[in-house]
Amino acid sequence: MVVASRASPAMTHFKDAKANLGSIDPETAAGLFVASSDVVLVIDRSGVIRDVAFGNADLARDAYHDWVGRKWVDTVTVESRPKIEEMVAEATAPTPSRWRQINYAAQHGPDVPVRFSVVRAHADGRIIAVGRDLRALASLQQRLAEAQQAMEREYARIRDSEKRYRLLFQLSSEAVMIVDAGSQRVVEVNPAASAMIGKDFRKIAGSDFEALFDEPSQKVVRSFVAALRVAPRVENVHVHLHGHAEAVLLSGSLFRQDSESHLLVLFSRLGGGAGVSNEKANLARILETMPDAFVVTTQEGRILSANTAFIDLVQSASEDQIRGQPLDRWLGRPGVDVDLLFANLRSHGSIRNFQTILTGEFGATEDVEITAVSIPGGEQPCLGFAIRSSGWRAGRDRLGGRELPRTVEQFTDLVGRVPLKNLVRETTDLIERLCIEAALELTRDNRASAAEMLGLSRQGLYAKLRRYGLGDLDGESEPVN
Repeated sequence: MVVASRASPAMTHFKDAKANLGSIDPETAAGLFVASSDVVLVIDRSGVIRDVAFGNADLARDAYHDWVGRKWVDTVTVESRPKIEEMVAEATAPTPSRWRQINYAAQHGPDVPVRFSVVRAHADGRIIAVGRDLRALASLQQRLAEAQQAMEREYARIRDSEKRYRLLFQLSSEAVMIVDAGSQRVVEVNPAASAMIGKDFRKIAGSDFEALFDEPSQKVVRSFVAALRVAPRVENVHVHLHGHAEAVLLSGSLFRQDSESHLLVLFSRLGGGAGVSNEKANLARILETMPDAFVVTTQEGRILSANTAFIDLVQSASEDQIRGQPLDRWLGRPGVDVDLLFANLRSHGSIRNFQTILTGEFGATEDVEITAVSIPGGEQPCLGFAIRSSGWRAGRDRLGGRELPRTVEQFTDLVGRVPLKNLVRETTDLIERLCIEAALELTRDNRASAAEMLGLSRQGLYAKLRRYGLGDLDGESEPVN
């Protein structure tokens, strides 16, 4: 909507209008009105339009031609009628009233805005309303608003893109650095590069790029920078970081930003030959994309790295959220499975087909089967776990030579042939025996751990073992609580 402006307080009048303009005849005055405005209305003291003239051909074509003889308030839209009444009331003074926006209903499209000012024209109460078509101004304002909205959308898109790329830059496992090509000062460095160099990123940013390398490598770095200025990309330049014996490979490319040239430099460790490096890279990609969960922990069980399948299995969002967390946060029954698993790994170095449960962040549980190995040597001793969802497998529905009923129909088939009391008792005994057998199997016949897993005392577990004839209890004394 176009906002009408008030008459300027600095508006002046002729010093002697009667002496200088008194000889102007009505035709000349009418021509002046029409030339200086888009529409002119002559209105009597009752508010009825007595004459109309248009100085704008478009407005004359679009406006209605039955205004003469009608009240002015009847020709405008409803919300404009109070403004008409106020302007007619203000026309008692010989000076023009303040400008007001009046809207006329159009036959097609939006309303037609016209800005009016009125002035008393005769002692008998007649007034003249001078109007200016605001459609051009309204169109400009609409285009300005649309341009502002388009700019806001573009700014939001650029901000989102910058946020995504900055997030990738920070979370990338590749060591990346941005260097000013002119001053050869480090502009930005990501955490991976900071960790490789062994300095805090705040100390690296702003430092001299060459100073990051040992003295024999600085000449190679200067050649690397010079080559980047003439070649689109330079790869696999062997250098040594300052204070590091291990060689690294530099790769880079040149790009321009804000009329300045910058170098994008990638650091990678030299793994003892391109063939070995490629094989290790392929192995890493396989472990990352394999459908089974794979996780590496410290000897104490804190997560060092994990593949996407494990992240999905524990219902987490990213590897950063689980790195450093204890594995037993999700894996196993508290105080039983994980302790047994780690004890076997430390004793034997590996374990196969260890069955337990995994609980996700949102409480979903799943039966899993674990194959694990201990790597005691190297720079950082670690444990590796391959975790596979066990699901329902053939043979699991038949334990101890007895088959579990799995459907309501199989239970109802026994109704009428076996008393309900006996059916409930036998089913309860069967389930209890199967649970004890499963606990003994999971704990590798560790009866103390099995009793803890089942929520029984050791004395209670031994009583049930004797009842069901499980285990070899000959010669064993029953524990005393």
